[in-house]
Amino acid sequence: MVCGGFTCYKNALCSLNVVYMLVGLLLIVVAASGKGFGIVSSIRIIGGVVAVGVFLLLISIVGLISALNHHQVMLFFYMVILFLVFLFQFGVSCACLAITQGQQVKLLSATWGLMSNETRVGVEMSLDCCGLVNTTQSSEQFKQDIDLCPAPCKKTSTCFTCGDKMLHRAAWSLRILGGVGLFFSFTEILGVWLAAHYRNQKDPKANPSTLL
Repeated sequence: MVCGGFTCYKNALCSLNVVYMLVGLLLIVVAASGKGFGIVSSIRIIGGVVAVGVFLLLISIVGLISALNHHQVMLFFYMVILFLVFLFQFGVSCACLAITQGQQVKLLSATWGLMSNETRVGVEMSLDCCGLVNTTQSSEQFKQDIDLCPAPCKKTSTCFTCGDKMLHRAAWSLRILGGVGLFFSFTEILGVWLAAHYRNQKDPKANPSTLL
């Protein structure tokens, strides 16, 4: 069977959906690690990336099943949903790459100010840091955070602020999420194209008298 026939489209679509599954898992893991490190939930872009990863993982499973069974209805809904995922993923990826450090500082500062003292202490202990960012807080608030800080690094001369650590991790997470998401979002157009052509192929093993 030459490439471009039924088997070629089937194998290509199955392979592409396996890649989508891996990309979905990668987006979920990187986004979750970013939030777990202290990238607070006010950065809603991270939540959007997790949603994209989950939807991409689910739609890849549907695509794999529909490709293996040449299921007409599932392939149709697969094309529609995958195109919608492309639009959402493209927008979220661009937002990840476009957010500036200044905007990240504002989001972190707003959330830090709403935290209770117990929550701040927990963040400082988990990240081994003290305070947020000196330039974003009043000198009294920053001094109070330093005085109450229980982190082990306080006893050394190399104690970083929590803002520096969180922003470094945020920049790393957003660059990976934005780059990977943007690159693979264009392959989803390829997935829609493959599914459309594969859906119109005649299964050589099927009864010749049956419809597509």
